[in-house]
Amino acid sequence: MPDRIKGALRRLNLAQRFMLATLLIMLAGLFGISTWVGQQIEAGVIRQNGTAAALSVDSYVTPLLQDYGQKGQLDQQHMQELSTLLGNTPLGKLIDAFTVRDMSGRMLYSSDASLLALPAPTSAELAAAARGEVISEIDRPEHDNELPLRKYSDRLVKTYSPVRLYNHSNVFAIIEFYQDLDPLQAEINAAMTRSWLIVGAFMLGMYLLLAVFSKRSSDTIDRQKEELHRQVLRLTDLLDQNQELHTRVRRAAASVANLHERLLRRIGAELHDGPAQDLSLALMQMDVAIGRSEVEAPAGSSKQSNLELLTGIQAALQSALAELRAISSGLSLPQLAGLSPAETLAHAARAHERRTHTTVKLVLNDLPGRVPLPIKITAYRLVQEALNNAFKHAGAVGQQVSAHGSERAIFIQISDSGPGFEADKAMGLDEHLGLVGMRERVESLGGTFEVDSRRGAGTKVSAILNLPASGATDGREN
Repeated sequence: MPDRIKGALRRLNLAQRFMLATLLIMLAGLFGISTWVGQQIEAGVIRQNGTAAALSVDSYVTPLLQDYGQKGQLDQQHMQELSTLLGNTPLGKLIDAFTVRDMSGRMLYSSDASLLALPAPTSAELAAAARGEVISEIDRPEHDNELPLRKYSDRLVKTYSPVRLYNHSNVFAIIEFYQDLDPLQAEINAAMTRSWLIVGAFMLGMYLLLAVFSKRSSDTIDRQKEELHRQVLRLTDLLDQNQELHTRVRRAAASVANLHERLLRRIGAELHDGPAQDLSLALMQMDVAIGRSEVEAPAGSSKQSNLELLTGIQAALQSALAELRAISSGLSLPQLAGLSPAETLAHAARAHERRTHTTVKLVLNDLPGRVPLPIKITAYRLVQEALNNAFKHAGAVGQQVSAHGSERAIFIQISDSGPGFEADKAMGLDEHLGLVGMRERVESLGGTFEVDSRRGAGTKVSAILNLPASGATDGREN
């Protein structure tokens, strides 16, 4: 059963839960207020009835007790007159029984001899009556010494009324009389019913007003929730679009990097197959011309000077050819598609060693086996350019390539022990366009690039190349 109640409560919306809680609170308040008001009404009716009855009893009994108040004793004649008061008189219809007590609570007279055993009033009741107050309360005769009252009713109104001497305010006796509560109960019930109806109507009005306000508030909250939901959906769409645009930008950057590599490869091939071939042919012809000049020209002739000139031209052409081949070799990347990241970095370092006849220390740890081709191209160019800078500006001292990887990125560092430079100032200079190019390559793939160098402290070039999510290769061969 509790589970069913909990399930029913969960199906209610916020406004319905609020109204249910408000209803329970208002019902509890209605019961509490009505109960308190009923008690106040009952006490008021009994007090009002007791006061009215006390006036009536006082008008009948007080004249007969004046001798007692003056002499201190109640004679037989007055006692007989008191006994006739509850006969066929208006007083007999108003009360069921009465007693007369002195100021100590001792009973002087009782309309019913069986009531002589009733207990004396409490000290508080005696004190209140001595001050001239009329005290009325409901009495349920349940104790043994009150059993004689049961023959009148199970519920009685007991009243203590003071008796005064004429022309004096002194109280010399107390009248204790009893009335049946049943005739008063109808009046009490009617007053309580009216109070319940008034309080109930007031509570109902408040509940209806709360219901109207709650309904309006709930409708406003529902509209705001719907609007918020629509905004969340729009934001989600924008985030998806932004993610798609980000992916497109990365793919475009990778495509640009690949396109640049193809362009550089083509330029390298053109240099190798065009000017380099012409220079080779010129050198061959120059060799022939020099050979003929050596055979035909006697020493010291003018032809000797031509021979020296041709020899100089030959040397210049040889140097130019060597440089063109080096440039074309540097522009054209080796085939990286079948290489792992570790093999790519090792290939770049070994190629640098062959070109410069220097040594590069390799420290490679935990690199992934497969990465997209644009990342391998960027890593190769990064190592190539950084080592070239180390060779030119640091004398190839302490050249080292370190790299390690994780599931999300490859971390590469190229360092040397050269004289170093002011990295912050060098990034914007034209003679350091290689550094700018490395930064742009790395950042175009969403990575980070950093140069740490100071005078006399060597140089460290660091890069973080982010890897795509597992299983994604940007659509390119790796």
